[in-house]
Amino acid sequence: MDQHAPDARPRPFLFGGGSSSELLRISSILRKETVSGALLVVAAIAALIWANSPLAAGYFQLRDLRVGYGPWHLELSLGEWASDGLLAIFFFLVGLELKREFLDGDLREANKSVVPVAAAAGGVAVPAIIYAVVNLASPETLKGWAIPTATDIAFAVAVLALIGSHLPGALRIFLLTLAVVDDLIAIAIIAFFYSQDIRPEPLLLVLLALAAYTLLAHRFRRFFGTRAAAWLILLPLGIAAWVLVHNSGIHATVAGVMLGFAIPLAYSKSGPQPGGGLAEILEHRLRPLSAGFGVPVFAFFAAGVQVGGRDGVGSLFSNPVTLGVIIALVAGKPIGILGTVWLLTKATKARLDRSITWIDIFGVSLLGGIGFTVSLLITELSFGHGSNYSDQATTGVLVASLTASLLAAAVLLPRNRNYRQSSASPSASTAGPGKSSRSAA
Repeated sequence: MDQHAPDARPRPFLFGGGSSSELLRISSILRKETVSGALLVVAAIAALIWANSPLAAGYFQLRDLRVGYGPWHLELSLGEWASDGLLAIFFFLVGLELKREFLDGDLREANKSVVPVAAAAGGVAVPAIIYAVVNLASPETLKGWAIPTATDIAFAVAVLALIGSHLPGALRIFLLTLAVVDDLIAIAIIAFFYSQDIRPEPLLLVLLALAAYTLLAHRFRRFFGTRAAAWLILLPLGIAAWVLVHNSGIHATVAGVMLGFAIPLAYSKSGPQPGGGLAEILEHRLRPLSAGFGVPVFAFFAAGVQVGGRDGVGSLFSNPVTLGVIIALVAGKPIGILGTVWLLTKATKARLDRSITWIDIFGVSLLGGIGFTVSLLITELSFGHGSNYSDQATTGVLVASLTASLLAAAVLLPRNRNYRQSSASPSASTAGPGKSSRSAA
């Protein structure tokens, strides 16, 4: 037997194209998130212009205006209502998406989930380490280590939809799944590292409210599919759970995730079905509210900083908070994501799917550096609302997100053009699997 003969066993692929139903679902999400991302950017730009105009005092007075009921610890500023209240709707939808991914998406199968899960973990660990190294000398600024760990789903997916209409479906599925896992890690970070003064009594009541909410949602899912029933019964229970979580010392957005997980998916005899049922109905009703109002309003109140912080534009690249956030998001995210995927190929002797190349993975990993919504939320949790460190970190998040978007566009736009030309060429229809994409490499 020839010892130098090649191994006849086929090498496994790290990426797959996904099922047709999964690709349709991803395409639908891309279309919706394009509008959401555009509104988010418009709101952030409007806040930046107002906060740096001669009328800036009016912006900060509006952001810090306090309303609510004090005895229930609900007398909050408008900025806090946006981050604690409106973002709970966003995280409710994240909870629905997480449940769908775990029960019916790529996270259900270990061979498909290992890549995005590992890449998300790498994309969280490396930026956190980079920020910590840059801020190692200051215990006060070191508290912001988690700011560059999050990827903004709406923003990143919107950029991909604008610049990558002809990119392989495997890349789109990878980015969405990566961002979903990234959000799950960010939620865990918020729950474990940014909870303080935990009070057990509200937590026990939360469990009762959540149990009642879950039981009713599963037992009477058809009944709550009607337009009024969910608003009259599930919504008050959900608000009660949110208030109790807020009073327990855990950040209130965690309540949104728990409530999203409690909603049942549609089932058939063969198991969970993509979309459908009460989960799809509630998502259909709440996504316009979150994408069209909740997230843009949060971005409006969170992004309004005087550029460069209180020390002026000259300090933008000199203070460790801004510098740490920018380096961690722009460089740390792609290093963590791409490096993890590369290590998987070496550890498992797997290879990329024939439809994509390493430069494609690099472009998508750059999109991971768009850390807008959740990064701004963690900024507030780390440094408080309106502090000097908060302004510096927010400036870093905005600069890094814009830079990551432009770098990803520079890498993926030529790739998208090549894929479009390859798919339109007469030889593309007769080429074997992956040959058209390889010719575009």
